[in-house]
Amino acid sequence: MPQLTCWQWLSGSGARIAPPAKFSRDVSWPGILGCGSFSIQSSQCNFGGLSTSEQHMSSLPNKTLRFAAPRLAWLGMAVAVLLAGCGHEQVRRVSDSGSNGTVADIATTKERRPGQQAAVIAVRQIGVPYRYGGSTTQGFDCSGLVQYAYAKSGTRIPRTTAQQWQQLNPVSNDNLQVGDLLFFNIDGKIAHVGLYLGSRRFVHAPATGREVSIAELDSGFYRQAFVRGGRPD
Repeated sequence: MPQLTCWQWLSGSGARIAPPAKFSRDVSWPGILGCGSFSIQSSQCNFGGLSTSEQHMSSLPNKTLRFAAPRLAWLGMAVAVLLAGCGHEQVRRVSDSGSNGTVADIATTKERRPGQQAAVIAVRQIGVPYRYGGSTTQGFDCSGLVQYAYAKSGTRIPRTTAQQWQQLNPVSNDNLQVGDLLFFNIDGKIAHVGLYLGSRRFVHAPATGREVSIAELDSGFYRQAFVRGGRPD
C-alpha cells in the first residue's frame, strides 16, 4: 500500500489545511465509508489546530478498532474530509489486491444519501459509553445509536432492534451499502444492530462497559451472528 503523508492525502482531497512539520506514525484507513484504502503517516497532522499527535489506533481482542483521545473530534473531522475527497472526479485508491483504481463519485455533503450521512454521524460517536436504553451522546445502546444517527441525517427509523428488523427493507449480505443497518442473532433472537461503513466494517454500541467502536463484520463472532442488513425507504 502506498504511503501518503497526511498533507499529501489532504491535499488530494482539496482540503485547505496547513501542512504539519513532521510525520512518523502510520495510520491505515482500510476503505471505511467506501473511499478505498489509504495509509497515512500522521503523528503530527494538524486539523484546524487539533493535533493528532496523541492519537492511537489499536486492535482489540474482538477485532474492534478503538481510537484514543482526542479521538472524537479528530475522527469526525477526518471522516468528513475523507468523504469530501470522494466527491472529486477521481480519487486514487488501493484495492485489496494492491492495484490502482478509481473510486466512483459519491457526491457532495448536500447530495449524500441519508445512509452515508448517518454513517458519518455514527462514527463521530466513537468513544461514547454504552448505556442500556440510551439514545443520546451521554450514552447509547445499539439501536439507540443507529436511530440517533439516522435522525440527525433527517430520516426517522424505529427505536428498538426488533422494530428496525421488522420494519426496514431487507438487504442481503452481497448488496450492503454504506449506512445500512446490520442485524445480528444473539442467543436465538435478533438482539444487536450496527451501521455498515463499507469494506466489511461497521460502527456499533457493543455492550455494557464498552464504548461505541468500529468492528469487522467478518471476524469470528460477528460473521457467525450476522443475519442480514436493513435499509430505510
